[in-house]
Amino acid sequence: MTTEIKYKRILLKLSGESLMGEQKYGIDAAMLMQFAEDVAQVVNEGVEVGLVIGGGNIFRGVQAAKAGIDKVSGDYMGMLATVINSIGLQNALENCGVQTRLQSAIHMSQIAEPFIRRRALRHLEKGRVVLFGAGTGNPYFTTDTAAALRAIEIEAQCIIKGTRVDGIYDSDPEKNPSALRYTSLSYKEVLDKGLGVMDMTAITLCQENNLPILVFDMNTRGNLLRLVKGEDVATIVS
Repeated sequence: MTTEIKYKRILLKLSGESLMGEQKYGIDAAMLMQFAEDVAQVVNEGVEVGLVIGGGNIFRGVQAAKAGIDKVSGDYMGMLATVINSIGLQNALENCGVQTRLQSAIHMSQIAEPFIRRRALRHLEKGRVVLFGAGTGNPYFTTDTAAALRAIEIEAQCIIKGTRVDGIYDSDPEKNPSALRYTSLSYKEVLDKGLGVMDMTAITLCQENNLPILVFDMNTRGNLLRLVKGEDVATIVS
């Protein structure tokens, strides 16, 4: 007897740093393949997947400031880094037999389709994974905000944020062994406690549109499938 799928359409948000694996920079091929296999697993169960990945493994706006590059230019460099990661993940997914489409918020016709909501919805209905690159296409907005925005636009049932730990804690569990894990939180609690799940704009967007945020450990194989089947492997913000 197969377990019923709880979330039929999701937006998965991954950080660029998650692609580094044990490296200090760039893309670890093993991590790329592991994420692709996990996504393929849920696609094979009939889940429709939108995907946003950050660019922090290649370039961050923070680095730009240190290098004397202005904020807007640095943010655009970060957006291009997300497209590099999206192309890498797109290839890994297709190597797993998953059909994909890459849509970019910045026009780059040789590489990606422009973001068109109706087209994205059609791709999802056809079982294709849609990767959303280049953030929102605007400086001063994070990929967290881009993920929240795209999740709302594609009418996802939830936004799933993959991290290195199994949920949200009151302090960093990698530094504090006695950190307390939350099973559920309200949007207000996340903001009031300054838990840093996502930036304030992203949290507010989710709150205003009643979009649950599920934070889970993406590094554990099979966790994504457990999560979409409704197993208790994430902290839920709602």
